[in-house]
Amino acid sequence: MKRERGKNRAKARRIIDDYDRVDTVGMIDPSQPLKFDDIGLRLPQPAPTQVISIRIPSALVNELRAISSEADVPYQALIKLFLSESVSRFKKKPAGRKG
Repeated sequence: MKRERGKNRAKARRIIDDYDRVDTVGMIDPSQPLKFDDIGLRLPQPAPTQVISIRIPSALVNELRAISSEADVPYQALIKLFLSESVSRFKKKPAGRKG
């Protein structure tokens, strides 16, 4: 199994090297699509969180900070909690109904 994997990687390396040096139009066979594993590539796992930037009115931020202080929770964690609960409620609403 390891020997076969090594041969596949060597073949993939040759394909990649040729691909970089030669006109590849004839090398691409649409009837046999390659997977990333076939050529020894792996995509990185997506991050579990994503950094975003939004503008929130100062008064609202101050209210959130006050609430988070009372609850002894970091205000950013509180914002994530509120957003998560709001999205869950939104999803549970029947389609076409407002309010």
